[in-house]
Amino acid sequence: MMSLRSKALALVEVLLRVPPLFVVDEFLKISLGLPVSTGEEVSLLSNVTVDHVDITDADGNYYDSNFYNTFVFTLVKFFVCCLGCMSALCIFVLYTKHLIIVYLYLMSLGIVFVSYWTNVSAIKQIQTLIQTATTPHSASILEDILDLNLKRLLDLEGPGILVIQNFAIQFILSILFRNVHLGPRHPTIQKLLPLSFMAPSFLAMLPVSQNLLHHSPVFSSLLPLVLVQYAIWASSYDVIQVIYAGYQHGRLFVSHNGLSALVETEWMRLNVPCVLRVFWVMRVAEHAILLLMDTYDDDDDGLKVSTLLAVQSLASMAKSLLVTGCETITAVLGMTSVISFFCHYIGNFFQWILLTEEEEDKSIGTVSAILFYILALQTGLTSLNPEKRFIRLCRNFCLLFTALLHFLHNIVNPMLMSLSASHNPSTHRHVRALGVCAFLIIFPISLLVYLWSQHSISTWLLAVSAFSIEVIVKVIVSLMIYSLFLFDAYRSTFWEKLDDYVYYIRAFGNTIEFCFGIFLFFNGAWILLFESGGAIRAVMMCIHAYFNIWCEARAGWSVFMKRRTAVNKINSLKEASADQLHRLDDVCAICYQEMHSAKITRCNHYFHGVCLRKWLYVQDRCPLCHDILYKIDNDPNKDNSSEAANEENSNNQNLLLEDEPELMNDVR
Repeated sequence: MMSLRSKALALVEVLLRVPPLFVVDEFLKISLGLPVSTGEEVSLLSNVTVDHVDITDADGNYYDSNFYNTFVFTLVKFFVCCLGCMSALCIFVLYTKHLIIVYLYLMSLGIVFVSYWTNVSAIKQIQTLIQTATTPHSASILEDILDLNLKRLLDLEGPGILVIQNFAIQFILSILFRNVHLGPRHPTIQKLLPLSFMAPSFLAMLPVSQNLLHHSPVFSSLLPLVLVQYAIWASSYDVIQVIYAGYQHGRLFVSHNGLSALVETEWMRLNVPCVLRVFWVMRVAEHAILLLMDTYDDDDDGLKVSTLLAVQSLASMAKSLLVTGCETITAVLGMTSVISFFCHYIGNFFQWILLTEEEEDKSIGTVSAILFYILALQTGLTSLNPEKRFIRLCRNFCLLFTALLHFLHNIVNPMLMSLSASHNPSTHRHVRALGVCAFLIIFPISLLVYLWSQHSISTWLLAVSAFSIEVIVKVIVSLMIYSLFLFDAYRSTFWEKLDDYVYYIRAFGNTIEFCFGIFLFFNGAWILLFESGGAIRAVMMCIHAYFNIWCEARAGWSVFMKRRTAVNKINSLKEASADQLHRLDDVCAICYQEMHSAKITRCNHYFHGVCLRKWLYVQDRCPLCHDILYKIDNDPNKDNSSEAANEENSNNQNLLLEDEPELMNDVR
């Protein structure tokens, strides 16, 4: 367990890395300075009709030069925005000690500008009050101080109170600057800093010329600005060294461990998911505060709003927060991290229900994050207008949750197989697993009923329906196999047909899943061609076609051919008679179960037919003596592919023997 101090330091480090993300987010809000044409602008332009246009050469040159200036300005703005984004990202990846130095420098620079701005504001107000004073005596702050005229000095509408306030502000700013600036800390300079900050306030009390008083904030900022500038020049060589050292470290790390290892290491060092979550929460909180301020400004009787209106206002605010929470790429990344956080704990909840702690099952947060981000990129979430963005976001959430159901099935399925195959007598574990299965059936059915009753048919609805029906079929298949294993557990004799029934049920489920994969491919092709195309959607369709269609079809065909070949080989062996089994009076050497029926190999060994068929998936040799199990046809007029296969099996016999214990455990 981490100590409280370690947790506090980790939180501080996360908070230090959030501001660069806000900088990048602001640049992305303005589209990196590039002009963005909206549908409203196009519609307005389409409504404009021009009856007569007469452009002279001078006008043409004017428009050409104007276009050139606009283009150059846009290009410069885009370059500046890109440079700002790159600088912010470079600051984001710095080590903590370097990040603190950057913030100290930025803080010292910010203090100088705040001091200058407060001095300028105070001097302007003081000059205005002095110029509008009715008597010369009332306009002299120094005389009021010498006369100890506290009433006039503390007058809220007089210049004295402004001078006192500015004194206090500048004194606090000078103390802060003395502690954070990175320039030389000579004792004389440290003593002059408060005087430099408070110089305009001193001059405001003296009978000096208005011109000198007006320019005093500029002169008071010279000393701190010189210190800040000196800090930049003094550390420029160190900055270059840090950049070069980072480049060398990355290059050497990639050459030794690979790019993926570098990304993973930096991802863990920077604690990117936590930083993104904090960034998104702070971003949404900022927007929520602005919405609340606007609400109470528009409605003076906000406390008297009825409950219904309050609920409607809350729903409208939540909708607005969700829409603005995914308007840029950085915002989408932050939302992705938050979704990953919640999905991780959803997975933990179901693991707690199932009483399992498999490490592979804990990747549900990562898988959900990747899926949501791909959906966001695929649907162009950031480029949509607010209303369409909210609809698309809700649809993406629906697709994400159906995918989450598939992941939950991947957790509960091996649990069911383990409970049934191991004859586990723990009733509450069976009940927990069956309860999750019931949820995985009831919830998708309820979701489909609701969606089909509330929405018209669309490609999105068909995709959600396909995913939901697919998870229902997978759960039913798992329950059927679970029931067969339970039935076999209570049988007193070996059930040779069990393997066939399991194969048929799984083949049915895999066929349905394969058909839905083809359906989703054509559904995605329709979306790509007629609704919303894009390179990302095309790439994802290619990936889906390869992994979920081609690879699954090839794997299924391979299993079918292996099974058919094994069945043919087993049928070529002699069936043991009841008298032979009685005289043998032994168990199957593969599964150690009593033999009421058996196949006799050429080497005169007895095995269950189903056990021997599973063994043939691995090799064509006897499990006991490693002789050829079935008769080889040596007819030269026939295809000799079987001989080549047997020769290959003979060459790899020693390697295959290493897998025999695992295979025997699987058969049992």
